[in-house]
Amino acid sequence: MTRSLRDWQFSCISMALEHFTVTPHFFCQATPGAGKTRMAAELASRLLEQDKIDLVLCFAPSCQVVEGFRSTFAAVLGRRLDGQIGAVGAAFTYQAMEYRDEGFWQLLDDYRVLVVLDEIHHCAGHEPVLSNAWGQQILHRIQDRAAFTLALSGTPWRSDDRAIAQARYSAPERYLICDFRYGLKEAITDGVCRSPRIVLLDNQKVKLTEELGTDSTVRMFPSIAKLLGESPVTYEELLRHDDVIEQLLDIGCSKLDELRQIKPDAAGLVVATDIEHAQQIAQALGTRSEGCLIVTNKTPDAQQEINAFRHGACRWIVAVGMISEGTDIPRLQVCCYLSRIRTELHYRQVLGRVLRRTGGFDDQAWLFMLAEPTLQGFAERIADDLPDDLAVLSAVQTPASTPDAKLGLIGPVGNINGLDRNPGSNTDPSIGADAASMVSLEGVIAEPSYQVSFSQHYRQQLLACF
Repeated sequence: MTRSLRDWQFSCISMALEHFTVTPHFFCQATPGAGKTRMAAELASRLLEQDKIDLVLCFAPSCQVVEGFRSTFAAVLGRRLDGQIGAVGAAFTYQAMEYRDEGFWQLLDDYRVLVVLDEIHHCAGHEPVLSNAWGQQILHRIQDRAAFTLALSGTPWRSDDRAIAQARYSAPERYLICDFRYGLKEAITDGVCRSPRIVLLDNQKVKLTEELGTDSTVRMFPSIAKLLGESPVTYEELLRHDDVIEQLLDIGCSKLDELRQIKPDAAGLVVATDIEHAQQIAQALGTRSEGCLIVTNKTPDAQQEINAFRHGACRWIVAVGMISEGTDIPRLQVCCYLSRIRTELHYRQVLGRVLRRTGGFDDQAWLFMLAEPTLQGFAERIADDLPDDLAVLSAVQTPASTPDAKLGLIGPVGNINGLDRNPGSNTDPSIGADAASMVSLEGVIAEPSYQVSFSQHYRQQLLACF
């Protein structure tokens, strides 16, 4: 049966087959949403057809991704990947590796096995002393025993200083060497991925009221960045502020309404900080009569819930630590980033959840977040698929802006050149209890207690990378 492949997938498979005649290890970096699982299944099919392998073993960081591998490989190979009698192989999480017995690992000695290692950046180490638990399993169980290994990653770097298992680095520079690279620019040009539109929500008049005993002081800040840099208010506290949640959901729901006029099943993702936060967000969506599903690592049958959402009509899914990488829900096209996690790896993996394109009319992905300096730096680097400061074995550098990024201002809900909800007004809407939402943060720190209120002077920065 002839199966259509994207050009990059065909090129990668051809290169891997040629590569395997010289060395058994192949490292592929392809942008999130490009179709790495499908490429891996097709490569396995070619190796089976050429009688170069007998079995396939796949490892991935989460149960959701493992299920995706099982279904994709079964569809492409026409054989199950469930490890039962008659199957072509099996798929497991990295965590499950340490629970496989010696009889299982003996398969690598008795048969010619292709081992697929998805999101390999989770596995650290070229040598045991510098490896994490998953990396050690690869070193001890797989590296010198598999007939072939295929390492996959959309974001091939780690937040620490350790080498990625199965990766090669240049000498003496120690830059990561990818055997095949397929970047976001190419994926957008080819119509494989959507073009990201990143909107940073800011407020130009933030009031902080601090109380110490009977004394009270009021300070005004011209931006969220100034508030975070010059006051005791933390980023996570802002993420729980009702007004921040309301504003981000307002613009997210508005954008989703717009997209659903073109693509009726388009959906939105909110990445929350914890379960309590997710419930707060779900309640805010409920007041808008927006249907939503909450999934967390505590959700019973979370995988079934995600599958139901994937094929259903529910507009929003609110997730805590469940939909960060590898999870395939193509109808997701809008994301509100309300996670406290501020690493570039996590940020890019979340963005990848809305990049997967499904047709000719869904060419844009939208991500909404607070204008927090670290996140803004990450957003400005999206055009750089493999940042030099991250793809080298050294300390992580300060994020730098990408010249391909174009930063502009749009109004409160997409109104070009407008900054305020009440243009022409000379009064500060933040003075007066009915003009802004107030939140008490008492108890977060012992002394002093403080309150934050946002004026109606919201603004959005639109970062269009391509």
